[in-house]
Amino acid sequence: MMNVSAGTLRRRPAQRRSLERVERMLDECARLLDEVGYDGLTTKEVARRAGVPIGTFYQFFPDKQGLVRALALRNLDGFLDRLTIRLGSAEITDWTDAVHLAVDEFVAMKRTTPGFAIVDFGEILFSPGGPALKGTNRLLDAALENNVIVADRLRALTIDLLGAPRGPGLDRALVVAVEAADAVLKLAFRLHPDGDPDLIAECKNLVRRYLADHLPER
Repeated sequence: MMNVSAGTLRRRPAQRRSLERVERMLDECARLLDEVGYDGLTTKEVARRAGVPIGTFYQFFPDKQGLVRALALRNLDGFLDRLTIRLGSAEITDWTDAVHLAVDEFVAMKRTTPGFAIVDFGEILFSPGGPALKGTNRLLDAALENNVIVADRLRALTIDLLGAPRGPGLDRALVVAVEAADAVLKLAFRLHPDGDPDLIAECKNLVRRYLADHLPER
């Protein structure tokens, strides 16, 4: 179940039935993104496949971009939940070891999670490797780029679970690391539908070495 952020939905579902309807609409949105892409996605078809009246759709979402924004936030919550479980069960000797787990989880979601190849954490892609729909780099928040929000969520996770050092150095390093990983992984999925394994490995090495150079050892 998604953790609905303030301002994501027009109306926060208060009852279980309403929450289940919202989840069904997000599920069908994800499936349709894989089938027809963002351009082919319609609110009418999402509502039909989710088995809800179109009026119910608009009770919760202003338009299809609002629907996709909610899906991206659910994806981010799901990724962080999965990563938290992996980090909790892994024997991390250096907190930069978390890079490998984070990349592995992201790649796994690209390969298996419906709709994630087109919309992962906000940016809407025409294909798994891009290019992106113009203007969607700030889909999650009009004031901040998507990758800044992702980096901030990862910062909280690394501080809470791994004891990473607080401060502007960590903030800046994580933004750079997320931007670099995003670019290399897009390239990996442009070259191979499941992600080029050599480029995925290069992404892990690049980000880990960068963080090791810019942040103190755990």
